[in-house]
Amino acid sequence: MKPLFKNLTFQVIIAIILGITVGLLWPEAGKNMKPLGDTFINAVKMVISPIIFLTIVLGIAKMGDMKKVGKVGGKAFIYFEIVTTFALIIGLIIVNIIKPGAGLDFDKLQKGDVSQYTSGGGDGGINWVDFVTHIVPENMVDAFAKGDILQVLFFSILFGVGLTALGVKGKPVIEFFDKLLNIFFNVVGYIMKAAPLGAFGAMAFTIGNFGLSSLLPLGKLMISVYVTMFLFVIIVLNIICKMYGFSLWKYLKFIKDEILIVLGTSSSESVLPRMMNKMERFGCSKSVVGLVIPTGYSFNLDGTSIYLSMAVVFLAQVFNIDLSLTQQLTIIAILMLTSKGAAAVTGGGFIVLASTLSAMQVIPVEGLALLLGVDRFMSEARAIVNLIGNGIATIVVSKSENEFDEKKSEEAYIELKSQGRTA
Repeated sequence: MKPLFKNLTFQVIIAIILGITVGLLWPEAGKNMKPLGDTFINAVKMVISPIIFLTIVLGIAKMGDMKKVGKVGGKAFIYFEIVTTFALIIGLIIVNIIKPGAGLDFDKLQKGDVSQYTSGGGDGGINWVDFVTHIVPENMVDAFAKGDILQVLFFSILFGVGLTALGVKGKPVIEFFDKLLNIFFNVVGYIMKAAPLGAFGAMAFTIGNFGLSSLLPLGKLMISVYVTMFLFVIIVLNIICKMYGFSLWKYLKFIKDEILIVLGTSSSESVLPRMMNKMERFGCSKSVVGLVIPTGYSFNLDGTSIYLSMAVVFLAQVFNIDLSLTQQLTIIAILMLTSKGAAAVTGGGFIVLASTLSAMQVIPVEGLALLLGVDRFMSEARAIVNLIGNGIATIVVSKSENEFDEKKSEEAYIELKSQGRTA
């Protein structure tokens, strides 16, 4: 029987509780814990690029049929656009009903310095043309060195197509890459042993640096965002799960460790390699996982979409600006484009918001200063919903392509129940 203290879920929960405690009681000590969280996330990022490269190349090479590769990619992009649009619309509906910004005085609220973000937003910030041209790296090595997921994804697809074109001659390379990928997953296993330490450091720093007092004036916004994301998961994503014949709750239980790690670190990237492995174990084919998960990290940001749409209307409410239906539909149209770049740039969420406000020319861009203090506390929710949404997208595309192994899925569920009894 496996001791409880050796269970990763238990370890991460305890680490998060300890991190919150340290941040509350000893704020300065909490701030000093930042290197623990940063080092853990850096260790994960160290292996993300090679894992994405190997997984995509092997997936394409083993799929063999380029038409099928295009079909899978096309389905994934259509799914991403439809679901993220729903997320944007739901965010707008809830923020208009709850009105979290009504009655707040901008001049009396605590503000942060967002000049580093608004300087990019003033001249349009992230735009579609720049985003598309950014996908193609100037230098292959530089893309891997910077860990730019989109650029690595682009190069990996080209490499996979080139390897497939070799036919039988490419078999030794495929076998070598297979073994290499297994080595990297072993490395991920070693890194994940430090996940509780990373979660503790990140949580202690967040609470110690920002403090819970900064949440009180904007508590209504935080509650609105969390409630909206919860409803999005249990209603919209649950309906999608039922349509494709699998259980949302079974899926959530299967990735509970990943959800907790993201909660502690506020980064969905921290579990990207584990999610790819988990989705394969859940029954999705390696080729679909390799294409959908990495792409979803830039194009299927459900949680980020909800937050962005709510943040724009929240700021309008703070400044007593009554947005018309046309203006709110314009927000959706702008965010459908600009939100796709949010994950590709440091501070991308704020740059996207600045770009959107600049494009509308209705709400003052300096209003973003209000969000800086509480943004860190809402980033966990965004990252978790993004994570859940990407996994569901992978299952949906796998099932639609008959690339889902029901037997493996059932075995994963049996394994999960067994772990619950022995934890």
